[in-house]
Amino acid sequence: MTTPRPLADLSADEARRIALRAQGFLGAPDRRSGVRGVLRHLGAIQLDTISVLARSHELVPYARLGAVGRRAVEDAYWQDTHSFEYWSHAACILPIEEWPHFAFRRRSYRNRPHWNHDLPDGVYDQVIKQLRSEGPLTATELGGAKKTNDWWDWSGSKVAVERALMYGEVVCVERRGWKRLYDLAERAVPGDLLHDELDDTECLRRLVGLAGRSLGVGTRADIADYHRLKGEQVDAVIAESGLVPVSVEGWAKPAWADPAALQTPPRGRHRTTLLSPFDSLIWERARTERIFGFTHRLEAYVPKQKRVHGYFAMPVLAGGRLVGRVDPAREGRTLVAKQVTLDGPKAVPAVAQALAEAATWVDCTDARVERVDAPELREPLAQELARLLG
Repeated sequence: MTTPRPLADLSADEARRIALRAQGFLGAPDRRSGVRGVLRHLGAIQLDTISVLARSHELVPYARLGAVGRRAVEDAYWQDTHSFEYWSHAACILPIEEWPHFAFRRRSYRNRPHWNHDLPDGVYDQVIKQLRSEGPLTATELGGAKKTNDWWDWSGSKVAVERALMYGEVVCVERRGWKRLYDLAERAVPGDLLHDELDDTECLRRLVGLAGRSLGVGTRADIADYHRLKGEQVDAVIAESGLVPVSVEGWAKPAWADPAALQTPPRGRHRTTLLSPFDSLIWERARTERIFGFTHRLEAYVPKQKRVHGYFAMPVLAGGRLVGRVDPAREGRTLVAKQVTLDGPKAVPAVAQALAEAATWVDCTDARVERVDAPELREPLAQELARLLG
């Protein structure tokens, strides 16, 4: 692909602020549109099983809106069929309006020749029949999620309903205690959206445009990663996506931007908050390093003795910069900062503020700081945190 001539030259600082605004961290939060507005704005909110302070799909709107009620977050996602769960960047909650855009992926799954799990004869049709007469249902209610205690040893019913979800015949309409609740797409998806009429090219064009607007500015790899597209898929449609070519100071690769993001300089108040490692602002490590000069790695799956920053270290965003990270835990109504990394003494007030707000949000009345990478900053951090929690 020939790279077109850039229409704008951005400084590294301008690109960073554009990205922050596009992701909802710069300017007054849109509280009237609330969690649903955050979902529509981002286009994808990643799900993950890990829950420390809260699950990642709760932390994402919290980081942008502040202490929104946790029950309200779940209701906003699932009530009135506002969203659906599907494979995007990973397993993600997606706005229901994006259902037609994933027709290309549903078709790909239907044409897939090989699967990791065998599907016994007749089970698929039986699951569809049961959902039609009794749904919505969990995998357990459909006949069991597993054959044994091994996590990968799915039952025939679980294999069938997950296959139906990938095909688009079934939709996850809610999570109950982390279990998917399945129903037929014909019941769950509004009729005007329930179609696979868009061809692959049009699906990709729309998703590339949406990813570019959600990022503000990004490289080909950034844009592809947002919905886990292939580089060549992006190349085939980016010229018609509505995005425009730009160059960014210090970026080795060409970039593309949302033209609306270039029209007005990003201004306004920055959020100070803890970020889930699965937040779309930072979920791609190379982009995070390029924009923020901050190297972050999720260590939940790293052996304990090899962890550097902790099990679920959460970066701290303040003043449009990543100023540290905290590995949190909860003991009763005490928030515990098990391990804290600070970008110098100036980061203490911001990290304390982020911790105090998070503690209040998860109904903790106290906080304790255990380890700080700079030991001399532990006491100032603990004192400021105690002052904020009153």
